[in-house]
Amino acid sequence: MPLANAESGTTAWFALKFGPSTFGVFDAFADEAGRQAHLQGPIAAALMANADALLSTPPKIEKIDLLAAKLPG
Repeated sequence: MPLANAESGTTAWFALKFGPSTFGVFDAFADEAGRQAHLQGPIAAALMANADALLSTPPKIEKIDLLAAKLPG
C-alpha cells in the first residue's frame, strides 16, 4: 500500500482475492505515462524480485482500457 500511495500517476490501486490461492491487482492511471511509470516502478520491481517465492506461476499482466466508472466524490 505505501508504494502504491507514493505513485502520483496511479489514481486507483486494488489488491484482489479471487479464491484461496488466486490473487490479482487492478490499478488505474491518469494516462499512459502513469501506467508505464507503475510498470517500471518499485511495486513491479518488488513483485518480480519475489515472484518465485510468492507465486506458483509467473505473473500475468494484462492492459485494459476502462470504458466507464462510477467513483466517489
